[in-house]
Amino acid sequence: MTNLNNNPIGFFDSGVGGVTVFEQVKKLLPNENYIYFGDTKNMPYGEKTPEQLLVFGRDIFDFLQKKNVKAVIMACNTTSAVVYDKIKDDYPFEIYPIIQPVARHISKLPLKKVGVFATHATVNSHCYRTELKKNNPNIEVKEIACPGWVKIVENGEENTDFALASVKEKMAEMLEFSPDRIILGCTHYPYLLNVLSTLAPREVFINPSIEFAHIIKEDLASKNLLSNQDYEGSEEFYVSANPEKFQKSASLFYEIKDLPKLALN
Repeated sequence: MTNLNNNPIGFFDSGVGGVTVFEQVKKLLPNENYIYFGDTKNMPYGEKTPEQLLVFGRDIFDFLQKKNVKAVIMACNTTSAVVYDKIKDDYPFEIYPIIQPVARHISKLPLKKVGVFATHATVNSHCYRTELKKNNPNIEVKEIACPGWVKIVENGEENTDFALASVKEKMAEMLEFSPDRIILGCTHYPYLLNVLSTLAPREVFINPSIEFAHIIKEDLASKNLLSNQDYEGSEEFYVSANPEKFQKSASLFYEIKDLPKLALN
């Protein structure tokens, strides 16, 4: 065992979306200590420039480094697509972007056509298409940007007429492509699964968080970085704005017991 084993694992996202990843990882690794940062002040990330995203990313990584994390999970497709390659060698801890390892896994499935719902920034980067085709050149990929979906989730509007209309519009466009599976390429989007599954079978949708959690566990184990605690680990939540709103919105996936603390605000 190294002396890093019981140091915390850091997570970050623009808001509550990354809680979908956090929840899956904590199920697999309940004895780890966790620190989660939601950059609610600068949300949504999908409408920001690459230059802005890099500044946000560095500020958050610096914050988590001060918290002595042993790893950082980029529970955000947008920064995984736009920022990861620029900062992956600049920090002393393990860094896990969500898109690259998940796309590698999906590309090995017997699929001919894969759809991707994502933010503008992720779609413009074509990161999912690049990574899927890197491992399976014959796969067809259609990426569709879904502006507004992040705010629907952050505002707790999943069941409104507006949300249904927006989802119906994007699903109609996607179904013209006749995909075998559809990747929910933003960690906020699993919050919309109940609405999405009224328009296509639930099993059509891929929530990357589930496979991503297994990938993280296996890699930490291979590097002898898993916690050696025999009791449930600690968790700390930080946001850059609106802690009450964050706590309420996240509750669909995970009950945050203590009000998140403000940081980098």
